[in-house]
Amino acid sequence: MNKNDIMKRLTAVFRDVFDDDSIVISNATTSADIDDWDSIEHINLVGAVEDEFGLRFKMKEVSGMKNVGEMIDIICERGSR
Repeated sequence: MNKNDIMKRLTAVFRDVFDDDSIVISNATTSADIDDWDSIEHINLVGAVEDEFGLRFKMKEVSGMKNVGEMIDIICERGSR
């Protein structure tokens, strides 16, 4: 799976979690870019991403992610289904 495929799948996850079909994400997207992305929604988002890609993030990965691009890098490193 390449980064473009991951981005497409992540976009669908973001739109589902935040219930907003207009969300467009990029590598630079952060929580500041999405109105409803607070600490509770972050937990929901991480869980939804883990389910989508069949992996579990480590706590240090979750706390260290600065943007969507870093999330994609972790998914690429770990492989996905």
